[in-house]
Amino acid sequence: MMIQLEESMQMPTIETAEFPEKGGTFAVPTVPVGHAEGKLDSADPNDQLAAEFTALRQPAKNIAIIGSRNIPLPHQNLIEAIAYTLVKDGNTVITSGGSSGANAAAIRGGIRGNAQKLKVILPQTIGHQPSDVQDELIGIPNIEEHPEWAMMPLADASRLCNRAIVDACEQLIIFLFHDSATQHSAIEYAEENSKIVTRFYLD
Repeated sequence: MMIQLEESMQMPTIETAEFPEKGGTFAVPTVPVGHAEGKLDSADPNDQLAAEFTALRQPAKNIAIIGSRNIPLPHQNLIEAIAYTLVKDGNTVITSGGSSGANAAAIRGGIRGNAQKLKVILPQTIGHQPSDVQDELIGIPNIEEHPEWAMMPLADASRLCNRAIVDACEQLIIFLFHDSATQHSAIEYAEENSKIVTRFYLD
């Protein structure tokens, strides 16, 4: 399983999240303990990844997880484990709907950890979602619908949805391919609004 990060970044340490019903333990990247107890601006400014994961370990943050749909199962397991760990640490995970891929994995992990700490922002309404996505959303108390986008092409509504997700978070974790136009648009918007962005390239 390969996830490409920018060459200048160093990998953080690895912890694990247990999923007994799935028969496995998944690795979750975390910032080293020495960084975790400090403030974000105390991290080495040359170590961008350490700074990003330091932000992850700060308590009670709103952290968005979004990404591409066509993601292999091992990557989905990693995303699910990250979302699970974040909500167990008291963070709120924000994502969108999806029958597969990064968003669906984030939803599974958030529900598994604590559904009360999961927020799902939809590009349209629950009724506009496929039946499998509607089933996935059962039991999630915090769902934000946007019926005003219902008449738009889904691609346009999705871009607006990603912007709403970015507006609601302090940090964006995004899983994408280099040619993922919608995800790159979300990154640009996040950076314009001074959000911390952690990119995981899948190619």
